[in-house]
Amino acid sequence: MKKILVVCVAFAASLVFSNNTQAQVKIGVFDDQQILGFMPGINKVDSLMKKFVSDSIQPQYDMTLADYQYKDSILKIDTVKGTLSPSIKKYRIDEVNKLRQTLVNWQQTSQQIYQAKQNEYLAPYIDKIKVAFEEVVKEQKYTLVLRNDAVIIADKSDELPLRVLAKLKIPLPKEVEDQIKALNGGGASAAPATKAPVKH
Repeated sequence: MKKILVVCVAFAASLVFSNNTQAQVKIGVFDDQQILGFMPGINKVDSLMKKFVSDSIQPQYDMTLADYQYKDSILKIDTVKGTLSPSIKKYRIDEVNKLRQTLVNWQQTSQQIYQAKQNEYLAPYIDKIKVAFEEVVKEQKYTLVLRNDAVIIADKSDELPLRVLAKLKIPLPKEVEDQIKALNGGGASAAPATKAPVKH
């Protein structure tokens, strides 16, 4: 799949080059994950996710497990007694098997639930980054922007992410401020520097 993606990207880039022989081609590499760790308040998402796991995902698992154990034990008792009709017995077996299957697949299911909730909490931050990114792409006249995971070899330049960080006007660590100043030729930078946040 990645080989196909690389071929498609290379083909798109060749089209861009051929259609812009007179114009300057500017290609950038960007991933919003590079910026997320710097967003003010992003650490709240970790706390909210821990609470979500303890208040929602774990109780849901515990209830499913308890329901399975109860129905399985009752089914075994009733089967030994021989009091179940064939249709009721089949219904109860299917019910227990369905609960067992839910528990077997719980890790995958809970991961999907977790990811959906995390995306919900991250959406406001991603939206702000997207607005700043689109403004930078327009201002700096980028012809093509690739994601990090779609690139095999690239210049190590952090120009595009740095410009997006500057556009967001958020507090940044001093070393990032200095990189933005250097990028802007020593001009104005983003908001005053603060202690570097934990990146996710």
